[in-house]
Amino acid sequence: MVFNVASKQERNLPPNQKPIKKLLRWGIDHPGITSENPKISLDTYRLIIDGEVEKPLTFNWTEFLTLPKTLSISDFHCVEGWSVLDCDWEGVHIKEIEHIVKPRAVAQAVTFTCADNYTTSLYREELAPADVLLAYKLNGEALEEGYGFPLRLIAPHKYAYKSALWIERLTFTRNKELGFWEQRGYSDSADVWKDDRFRR
Repeated sequence: MVFNVASKQERNLPPNQKPIKKLLRWGIDHPGITSENPKISLDTYRLIIDGEVEKPLTFNWTEFLTLPKTLSISDFHCVEGWSVLDCDWEGVHIKEIEHIVKPRAVAQAVTFTCADNYTTSLYREELAPADVLLAYKLNGEALEEGYGFPLRLIAPHKYAYKSALWIERLTFTRNKELGFWEQRGYSDSADVWKDDRFRR
């Protein structure tokens, strides 16, 4: 088990962000969001790892929970301009999955596909920081449906549209693919410290 706390410098608010007390739940607390969240059963849940890897595999939920876990405290930044400080996440670091599936040398990025068909993609080096997790707990509790139950990505140095909810597949790719919001004008870098919200 590894415990990571972001540095004081990293935990300052990025440009044009304001703190709020609690994460907003997708489809519940977000005004104007009317889509229903996917209903996922842990009995039938599967996480598929495929693409440019030597050993593609599929985890059921029990198998996924046997992977080494990481605890990480980090801040969460939404492109809408709000941030929540000191979120306590528990989950699995991407390196634990890479150790098993053995990405090929040509694999530059990972595309995340979700139960609602949402996608986003990050370079493997963007997934390398210790506070980037496939998270299944927030503040000691299993994720609520509106927080991405049962599994979501947490990438604290990116705006939250990169922290995909309800993840069902990781595909290692030769080239970085534009995801749902990136195809619709949002920045692909999503760098919170550069205030990089929209594609220029």
